[in-house]
Amino acid sequence: MCDRTINLPPGFKFLPTDEELVLHFLYPKASLLPCHPNIIPELNPQLHDPWQLNGRALCSGNRWYFFSQIEDKRVTGNGYWKQLDFEEPVINSAGKKIGMKKYFVFCVGEAPLGVETNWIMQEYHLCSCGASANKSYKRRGNRILVSEGCCKWVLCRVYEEDGNSKGFCHGDDDDDDNGTELSCLDEMFLSLDDDLSDVSFPN
Repeated sequence: MCDRTINLPPGFKFLPTDEELVLHFLYPKASLLPCHPNIIPELNPQLHDPWQLNGRALCSGNRWYFFSQIEDKRVTGNGYWKQLDFEEPVINSAGKKIGMKKYFVFCVGEAPLGVETNWIMQEYHLCSCGASANKSYKRRGNRILVSEGCCKWVLCRVYEEDGNSKGFCHGDDDDDDNGTELSCLDEMFLSLDDDLSDVSFPN
């Protein structure tokens, strides 16, 4: 576990695409290749609740990035990550599937009765890993050699959704406003409008 603060220099933002996360960060990590820049730390998500990632994961804006070895159970001190029933393929610029992106929501309490929060985790997997979690990768020339004995690495991106939005179901950049809930101020102003409609003003 990395205990030093992981932050980008002032003026820099880490805004990779899904393809870049898989090809330039996750693939070298799983292949035991050097990754430059080596800015994403290793982290065990079971040791930290999502709001404890500051200073432990790579922070860029309101998102946190870290590598983790895949786990069957994702339980923390105050809750657990529940996998959602959908996933998305990661496609490269040539139209080839290079990975999978799975979605999790953080629940406070004990499974399976925990209360869902707005914390979302996207977990990136390599397609070449297959179903086995006990493989490691080494490069020899232009070939990737697969060997047994090492847990599979995944790359995680964690962020907190605003309000009660469920936009993560269709990607976190969804701008669809259907089902938007009114804020307390909006409701107050609407109620004032209703009250004014009943008031008669002198001519």
